[in-house]
Amino acid sequence: MAQKVLSGKAKGYRNHPQLERFKKTRHPLAAIRAYLLGIYHESRIRGYAFNQRRINAFGNAPVSKITVTRGQLVFEYKHLLSKLKIRDLNRYKKFLETKKISAHPVFHIVAGSREAWERSGSKVPLCVK
Repeated sequence: MAQKVLSGKAKGYRNHPQLERFKKTRHPLAAIRAYLLGIYHESRIRGYAFNQRRINAFGNAPVSKITVTRGQLVFEYKHLLSKLKIRDLNRYKKFLETKKISAHPVFHIVAGSREAWERSGSKVPLCVK
C-alpha cells in the first residue's frame, strides 16, 4: 500500500505519519523499496511468508540512508514490545533479554526526540541521546 500511496496510485493512507520518513528522501519510491526488501529478508530469516513480488522495482535510483531519531526508534521499539506481549510472548521475552534495539539497515540513527509526525501514544516527546 505504501508503494501505491507514494506513487500517487492510492488515496488511502496518503497522510499516514510513517510515510513522512520516505517522503523526505530524494527518491521516495526507491527508499520504500529498500525498506521493503529489508523487511522481506528479515521475514525469510524468521520463517514468515512475505511476497517479494509485491515489492515494485523503481529503477536504479540511489538510496541513501534515511535519518531516524533515537527517540523515534525507542518509541517504535516500545510499541513493538506492547504488540509482542500480546501476540508472541516468547519473542517478547527474547527482546527483553537482549536489551538491544536494532534498526532496519536503511536507517541512520541520530540523537533526538520522537518525530513530530508521530501521532500515536503520548503527546510528550521522548528524549533519548
